[in-house]
Amino acid sequence: MALDYAFTVTERFLRYVQIDTQSDPQSQTYPSTERQKDLSRLLVQELHAIGVADASMDAYGYVYATIPATTAKVVPVVCFCSHVDTAPDCSGAGVKPILHRRYDGTPIVLPDDPSRVITVEDFPYLKEHIGLDIITASGTTLLGGDDKSGVAIIMDLAHYLLRHPEIPHGAIRILFTPDEEVGRGTAKVDLARLGADYAYTLDGGPSGSLEDETFNADAVRIEITGVSAHPGYAKGKMVNALKVAGSLLAALSKDRLAPEVTSGREGFFHPVHVEGVAEKAVLEFIVRDFTVDGLKDHARALYDLAQRVVQEHPGATMAFHVTEQYRNMKPVLDRYPQVIEYAAEAIRRAGLPLRMESIRGGTDGSRLSHMGLPCPNIFTGMQGIHSRREWIGVSDMEAAVETLVHLVRVWEENS
Repeated sequence: MALDYAFTVTERFLRYVQIDTQSDPQSQTYPSTERQKDLSRLLVQELHAIGVADASMDAYGYVYATIPATTAKVVPVVCFCSHVDTAPDCSGAGVKPILHRRYDGTPIVLPDDPSRVITVEDFPYLKEHIGLDIITASGTTLLGGDDKSGVAIIMDLAHYLLRHPEIPHGAIRILFTPDEEVGRGTAKVDLARLGADYAYTLDGGPSGSLEDETFNADAVRIEITGVSAHPGYAKGKMVNALKVAGSLLAALSKDRLAPEVTSGREGFFHPVHVEGVAEKAVLEFIVRDFTVDGLKDHARALYDLAQRVVQEHPGATMAFHVTEQYRNMKPVLDRYPQVIEYAAEAIRRAGLPLRMESIRGGTDGSRLSHMGLPCPNIFTGMQGIHSRREWIGVSDMEAAVETLVHLVRVWEENS
């Protein structure tokens, strides 16, 4: 049953994406950028304005809030979570969102950079939005649907439930996190303060998608030390660490174990940052696979390749460091089947086709699940994320709000 409701999700989304909240993987502060708190502070103000009395932001930029129960039943406390930061892969400063009314199926030329064109050939899911409203950026920045769409959806859910106290539901916790895009979204979360039994992230793709599996993820840091010498007198002495690093990058496979040539359940390792001088260079990689054994195999393959390249440059040495980032949430969620079953039922009640998917990435839900808070991922509609051709359908965001309304009712009915 469709909601008889004037959604606020679009106006919220258009407002939120104009706030620069990019996180910084090189920063060691929490959050990694202070600007993320600009949105967090606004969300606290808006939650207070709609009647969420306990909404607050902590020193790390996390927002905690509660929608009180409207039922006398004892219902598990469910949390809805999204992240406020946007990816460092593409500029998030000066975002100019454009609302395209009744999209007609033709290529969308983004006005601030006409070389950026969004087409149904590149994004087949656009075909499902012909005649509907979509939102893009202007061509010089990402849009920020990842994950400000999730933020806007949760905020509109709060708005709806507080204006419809006749909807029976248990206590609902809201959590907005910083730094998800740099792998630290749960680094400082206070689960005792959150007080939830189960959670859902709103950080997914096409309408109706429900994700109970993510990559396993590690980070690799390779430190290459060369031999420094004055370039005028370097013959037979210098070993340039930058050239060794370049040789390693050139030796990476072009047809396997790389994100640009893998899909489905195939894993990879991927360089994300390089810096250095002639004496020392540092390469940072991410390693991904759906199984832990596969993850270890990829790290070993990268180590073997790096060792071979370094050995080809006598005098150079290498240090190889692996750091765990997150783990596949599926083994945890399989122990709590109702968390997925209830979300699937809510999607069906919203009149949507259920799309069970595995995420070739991760969400805060990966870490939360392994921290003891089972947390699958629900759709928002975001497409083309981390790019200037990012877009999102208004109808998808509204359908997500409706799905969450059904979901809180399903939890209440089954308690």
